Amino acid sequence: MLRAVESGAAVVVCSTCRRSAAAREDEGGQRGGALLAEALRAVQRDEPHLAGVAVQEMPCLFACKRHCTVHIRAPGKVGYVLGDFTPDREAARAILEYATHHAVSEEGAVRYAQWPDGVKGHFITRTPPEGYLCT
Repeated sequence: MLRAVESGAAVVVCSTCRRSAAAREDEGGQRGGALLAEALRAVQRDEPHLAGVAVQEMPCLFACKRHCTVHIRAPGKVGYVLGDFTPDREAARAILEYATHHAVSEEGAVRYAQWPDGVKGHFITRTPPEGYLCT
């Protein structure tokens, strides 16, 4: 069930997520999560300063009441699950900008002033790193 991946800062995309609250797939039969993963990688190709965070795909993050869900994580840092994105470049850029700030933060806390507008209102949960609790 588990597959080893490189340790480090990552955006884990739910590859099986719905495209929107109303639609499971696009006209071509692709799920929203797969489309979002493609958009994230396209932004990284065009904007190398956002390529320092790995884009990883995993089927089902169990946030099924939401769509286009991602988990932003890095070793020893608080992680965040975000959702309800449109699987496009604008959302992908906002996610990667936030993840880049998260990656260089001390404990995973990014000052609100640094949050891209595109992630505001998309946070679902925060998860403490193994061996720690948030205060």
